[in-house]
Amino acid sequence: MKHWPSQLFPVIVLTILAALSFWLQSTVDRGETKNDGKLRHDPDAMADNFVVRRFDQTGHVKYRLTGPRFVHFPDDDTSEVSSPTLISYRPGTPSVTVTVTGDHAKVTAKGETVFLWDNVILTRTGTPERPEMVARMPELTAHPEAGTAFTGSGIEITQGQSRLTAVGAKIDNNNLTLVLQSQVRGQYIQPRAKP
Repeated sequence: MKHWPSQLFPVIVLTILAALSFWLQSTVDRGETKNDGKLRHDPDAMADNFVVRRFDQTGHVKYRLTGPRFVHFPDDDTSEVSSPTLISYRPGTPSVTVTVTGDHAKVTAKGETVFLWDNVILTRTGTPERPEMVARMPELTAHPEAGTAFTGSGIEITQGQSRLTAVGAKIDNNNLTLVLQSQVRGQYIQPRAKP
């Protein structure tokens, strides 16, 4: 007659050893991480006193980004710029420009969006019909390829003798428009016609 308990014991021991081996292997594998730098936010390229220009289809400069320091990060393909100056040229009228400066900027992967913050100043050159406009705000999101920008924060605008404050604004360099979003206060003085 066969003794089942004596034959079953080695099978149970082997099953327990296999389960422990599997558990130990999965625990060791989980702790292993690749140390290739892709998960870290380390720079892979830097430039001092840089100039980046983007041209339109006709070969004219559409916008220019300059600054004393440019640092690129490969993990999210963004770049950080210290003391940036972004100059956007109006299509068909290169003498009319919008210049944006700030203390810091972050540029997305393909340069389609530039986030500027701390002491942001936007200056639009004057035209024969309009005096120069200067807008100050804590932050601004610019889309230089589209020629537009917006802010959701407080903004203070001067144009000639006019003074305005508001919260939020949309800027369109293509149409030379500035749309204020809310809490608009100030005094608008229409510029005098030049003889």
